[in-house]
This record gives sequence, structure tokens and C-alpha cells, in this order.
Amino acid sequence: MVPERIFGFPTRHQGDPDRVAVLLPGGGYMPARPLLHYARTVLAHHGWTVQEVWWEPPTAGSYAEREAWVVERARAAVDAESAGQVLLVGKSLGTLAASFAAERRLPAIWLTPLLNVESVVAGVRRSQEPTLLVGGTADTVWDAELVRGLGHPYLEVPDANHGMEIVEDPVRSAGILRDVTAEMARFVSGLRS
Repeated sequence: MVPERIFGFPTRHQGDPDRVAVLLPGGGYMPARPLLHYARTVLAHHGWTVQEVWWEPPTAGSYAEREAWVVERARAAVDAESAGQVLLVGKSLGTLAASFAAERRLPAIWLTPLLNVESVVAGVRRSQEPTLLVGGTADTVWDAELVRGLGHPYLEVPDANHGMEIVEDPVRSAGILRDVTAEMARFVSGLRS
């Protein structure tokens, strides 16, 4: 069950009830962090209802166990919706739902996808729905050659780490956030309604 409020703020942002985006956070990257916050604002600007998923993931276990945990939460959030169109937006750990997205034929935005996990790669490869991949060249789980062969649009940011930042350059990091936000806006505007 997704809480209705976190720290007094709503986790659901009402828009078109027939278009719902579900935000799946990372292990330590919650929906209030910049990439997911701006994903929410882009979606809201385009009229989508946005449901944030907040979680405290397990700290131990294999990727298979963590993937099952993430998919269970993604499935619960998606199954709670009656919308005709559902979009998944996942950051890092949340991208372990890529196979679920392919199975359900859901479009997706994957921010810093875990491309070192075969099930994530297989899910993205299998997806026939619009899928946007976003990552940086300084992220150890980003694989530029692999991404180019997946057949989906992507944004690759030079020198960006797994948080899509350049630690020693906050001004460039803010520019990266702007670029990622603009790419998400282009992607969302191209989704059929």
C-alpha cells in the first residue's frame, strides 16, 4: 500500500485519471530528489496523474531477490490503477521493474538503469513500448555501446555519475538536470494519449 502523504506532502498528484505515471525510486534516491521531482513536474505539466512510490528497500539479498521485491511493489502500484495508459518512471533500483514493464507492455523512463543486471537489459530489449534511457558516462552501470544497440531513445551525459551529477561541478550538475528534464518533456509529449 502506498501512503497518501509523506512528511505532510501528497504522494499522488491528480491529473488526467486515464493517464497515470508511477514513480519508482532508487535505493537511496526518493521521489523528492531532483530527477524524480522534475519527472513528476514534467508529467503534471502534460496532464498526467502521478503516483509516487516511497519505500525502504532491503539492504541485503541478491539482485534476483531485490528485483522480486521491486516488481512486487511496481505490480501493486500498477494494479491499483484503472487508467487506460500507465507509464513507469524508475531510478536505479526502480529499473529492476524493466521486465515487468515489458511484460505489461508499459512505456517507461529509466533513469540510470542498472545495465549490469541481465534482467534489466533483457526487459528493456524486449519492450516494444516507448522507452527512454538516461545515464552518464561516469556511471559504472551505464554501458554506452549496449544502450546504442537496444533500439530505444536515450540521453547519455558526459562525465555524469549514477546520481546524474558531476560531484566537483555543481553548476554543470544543474545543467544536466535541465537537460534530463527537457529530454523527459520531449519523450512525454510524444506519448499517445
